[in-house]
Amino acid sequence: MNQPLILGALALLLHATPGIAQITILNEFLLASANPTQPIPNELIDAQGFVEIVTSSQDVREKNRLTEEEFLQAINSGEYILLDARSAANYELRHIQGAVNLPFTEFTAETLMAIIPDSDTKVLIYCNNNFLNSPRSFASKSVLASLNLNTQASLRAYGYENIYELGPLLDVNNTRLPFSGTEVE
Repeated sequence: MNQPLILGALALLLHATPGIAQITILNEFLLASANPTQPIPNELIDAQGFVEIVTSSQDVREKNRLTEEEFLQAINSGEYILLDARSAANYELRHIQGAVNLPFTEFTAETLMAIIPDSDTKVLIYCNNNFLNSPRSFASKSVLASLNLNTQASLRAYGYENIYELGPLLDVNNTRLPFSGTEVE
């Protein structure tokens, strides 16, 4: 952007425009200057694509949220991979028996392929916001930052479509889901 040329054109426009119109033009210029429309390029980040994945998957996500009983049946069927995307430390404290741990921060095409080699595999997910009364291992997050939401979107971004999520909020002391970990033993 050639600032001297733009400022010169602005000065001419303001000189040729009377009163209130000058204020309007100046205001628009200042807004445009303060909020440049040109994004800062980074070929490894696609915010619009991320928004599209989240938006397009809402109906599927809601349809694939499972009750406690459905989730337990899915685990017992052996047809799913149970993925725990929480930190390794929280996983060690308490996790659903049979879960494979891959912390969300370590998702890459390679790490996901190592535990879910086929993108058509049915994947079960759960997060901190699914459980009460275990504040160390399942510390609740902001409802807008629930790990299930991020995990779901990221798995879709990597090409996984068959994602099933534990839907309800359960008390760790009253659930039928079996736990393992140092907090349980």
